[in-house]
Amino acid sequence: MRKPIVLGNWKLNGTAAASDALVASILSGMPALDVVDVGVCPPHVFIPQTVHQAAHTTLAVGGQNCSEFTTGAYTGEVSAEMLREVGCRYVLVGHSERRALFGETNETVARKTHLALKSGLTPVLCVGETLEEREAGQMNAVVEGQIQAVLNEIGIAQFERLVIAYEPIWAIGTGLTASPAQAQAMHAMIRGVLSTQNPAVARAVRIQYGGSVKADNAAELFAEPDIDGGLIGGASLKAEDFLIICRAAADSLR
Repeated sequence: MRKPIVLGNWKLNGTAAASDALVASILSGMPALDVVDVGVCPPHVFIPQTVHQAAHTTLAVGGQNCSEFTTGAYTGEVSAEMLREVGCRYVLVGHSERRALFGETNETVARKTHLALKSGLTPVLCVGETLEEREAGQMNAVVEGQIQAVLNEIGIAQFERLVIAYEPIWAIGTGLTASPAQAQAMHAMIRGVLSTQNPAVARAVRIQYGGSVKADNAAELFAEPDIDGGLIGGASLKAEDFLIICRAAADSLR
């Protein structure tokens, strides 16, 4: 059975003091969550203090993004190797906000995934469709194209070393959420795409759901057979809600 993984994406939120308080509250509820991989992705400037605070605990830390370059004259960029050096275990690649607001293409995301793996990080590959693409019946083709670009770059065997996060763009920060059936259908489709190349890898890869997961809908979503936890946005900024979601992931194993 795949181990659920719940990651909090804090996005562009917080202060040093608020981050410390949030992590302290999350850590207070961690002892009962050893059956789930739990992590947080703070803004880059707060990563070192979060890593220090989470030392000797099971709480992992990740970056929200990494550069497609390793080194050089790229002002403002942060490389995967830098993230690994300061203590990150995960890094988000291809988040819908990076694709939509900063013009990241499937090929850019594939290169970032490759560099993250090469640096020893676990990439969290974000994929998903817009509302217009879903209404046009193109959601499977869009997501498959996002997956295929990474397959072309790293090959199927490397997918065992990453996490996939399906985040329907129309359900991020909108208050909308895909129904459990809709989410499960897409997760199963993703697993099916991978299965055509390697069924064992397809069975092993963890696929999170990342579309407005909240304390009151997490259990229903995580009960679906192909949903292996969640990538949590707004709800990860409230320790109580985040821990409820983590407990729902743990309960899904029963």
